[in-house]
Amino acid sequence: MNKLMITTANDLEGYRVTRQLGVVRGLTVRSRSVLGNIGASLQTILGGNITLYTELAEKARQEAFDLLVQHAQDVGANAIIAMRYDANDIADGVTEVLAYGTAVVVEPR
Repeated sequence: MNKLMITTANDLEGYRVTRQLGVVRGLTVRSRSVLGNIGASLQTILGGNITLYTELAEKARQEAFDLLVQHAQDVGANAIIAMRYDANDIADGVTEVLAYGTAVVVEPR
């Protein structure tokens, strides 16, 4: 597979779904380090964007996304439709990030 097409929409304009392969997902669980929490606490004093947490959130989303793509490729998809993210705290300082969608095979109309 060359390029996996991914959309949050329920279809891809100009393509038709020829096969649905089911739900695919990428899940990562991340915790904040003690040093990261201290640094972020110092940033809160100044206000604004807490870059240490922003970087952690972005890294977690990217990892979940990459795992989603791998799962879709493993089942033979060339596209993912209805892609979404979800995040939950599962313990103090521990967050899960889930990327999910429907793996499909599409072809140009």
